[in-house]
Amino acid sequence: MQKTRDFLDSLGLPAGDRYDLPTSEKRFEDGAQYRFEVPGIQGPGAMRALLAAVDETGVPIHRITQTKGVMTLLDAEIEQMVEMVRPRGIELVLSIGPRATTDTSASVNTSEGSRMGYRLRGQEQVVRAVEEIRRGLALGVTSFMVYDEGALWLLGKMRAAGEIPAEVRFKVSAHTGHGNPCAARMLTEIGADSFNPIRDIQLQMLAAIRQAVDVPLDVHTENPASSGGFIRHYEVPEMVRVAAPIYLKTGGSVAKSHSWDTTDADAVKRMKQVQLVKRMLDAYAPDAVTHPPARG
Repeated sequence: MQKTRDFLDSLGLPAGDRYDLPTSEKRFEDGAQYRFEVPGIQGPGAMRALLAAVDETGVPIHRITQTKGVMTLLDAEIEQMVEMVRPRGIELVLSIGPRATTDTSASVNTSEGSRMGYRLRGQEQVVRAVEEIRRGLALGVTSFMVYDEGALWLLGKMRAAGEIPAEVRFKVSAHTGHGNPCAARMLTEIGADSFNPIRDIQLQMLAAIRQAVDVPLDVHTENPASSGGFIRHYEVPEMVRVAAPIYLKTGGSVAKSHSWDTTDADAVKRMKQVQLVKRMLDAYAPDAVTHPPARG
């Protein structure tokens, strides 16, 4: 295997998984090692409840992700969400679609066809995905979650050409199914600004991905029942050490499935999970650095 390992090394990629778990010296632009992301906040009601819980607990969150898609929200709902996060400096990420699961695909609902995930079928769906971006931009959103590599490639080209503002950020979902350094490098080369590897990624794999790219890694600290239901809170201090800069994607275990329609009560439960993860960091990695969101 040495020839292959040597070629990977010549590309600046790890020759294998990093079982030595090296400490990452990479950081967010503000010097932080980690930030908190709360996923599955599907509309302004749940967001309002989440932010109230943030104020009550005093534990900062840095990113809120809506996973159902831009097309599921009214203009007024998007505007309300933007207005709620803007003064707090919290990043709002909206998901783009339509996707195979909301398209006319019959195959995606079979055990074999489910492997296509949330990717796009046909060029018309790519065009519609771009329309999702344009609509979000018009309403004040500048961060979007992408599920299809072809759409990401196009969006990266459009941003480079000035068709999409330079400040727009693209987050690649775990539902694309990537979990190795080569895939991470490819995604960043075509436009990814942060990357969510597969949910059950192990520490040595995570450390190898960190060696390959500089963008933040978005890592699930826990998961809905539909994707395993496992909770990794005790691993979080090591995740931060080997994978910084890292978004700790927390609160998923509250949901039964992806795109769960989070209630106000669920949003408060998600914030409780953030508190539990923060307790782990305070106890086992007290020197790990985070910062409150920058005030805009």
